[in-house]
Amino acid sequence: MGTMDRLRFGTAGIPLSTPKPSTITGIQRVRELGLDAMELEFVRGVNIPPEMAKKIKYVARKHDVVLTAHAPYYINLNAVEKSKVEASKKRIIQSAERLYEAGGWSVVFHAGYYLKQNPEKVYEKIKNEIKDIVRQLQDKGIEIWIRPELTGKPTQFGELRELIRLSQDVEMVLPAIDFAHAHARQGGEVNTEEEWREMLTLIEEELGREALDSMHIHVSGIHYTEKGE
Repeated sequence: MGTMDRLRFGTAGIPLSTPKPSTITGIQRVRELGLDAMELEFVRGVNIPPEMAKKIKYVARKHDVVLTAHAPYYINLNAVEKSKVEASKKRIIQSAERLYEAGGWSVVFHAGYYLKQNPEKVYEKIKNEIKDIVRQLQDKGIEIWIRPELTGKPTQFGELRELIRLSQDVEMVLPAIDFAHAHARQGGEVNTEEEWREMLTLIEEELGREALDSMHIHVSGIHYTEKGE
């Protein structure tokens, strides 16, 4: 965990220009491109075995590439069915475990949906599930940033102030800030220097300078409608 040594830039997944694409060749290609970070895309499942994670850790450290991960998309910590909640937690825990074995720093996920429920009720539900995730990881000696992401649809849990509050209420938690999602979620706002500064200032005021020095940021182009992303 801890703070980042400098502002690093990287790709979401293996760079498209990687010959014979794999996680290891992707890390090597990231360095060749002059970048120094890469996000492992577990979006359809955690597909790296433990032994491979050890090799990935060695290669990433050799090339000074910081690794993060995006947990599977099939996550809803506010699902009505308990089985879906437990499966969601398992996916986040597996992602964190494998990333930790690979020497990684930060695991990102979309926490869930409001399902037309009271936002405060949803907050309490998701907070308690994330607390349990953190407890299970700590019991295994795993310390890694757990990062619910700022989401792109108003129907999704993940507005900035909710994520700040979660970070205050649960240890090992900080937001993943997706500026494109913020832009889409707010219907075309949050896309100027001043608006970004306001977001960053709020984070620093509520979570301290460490939160800025430990940021995990996504930036991309995005299509959106009045319903968001």
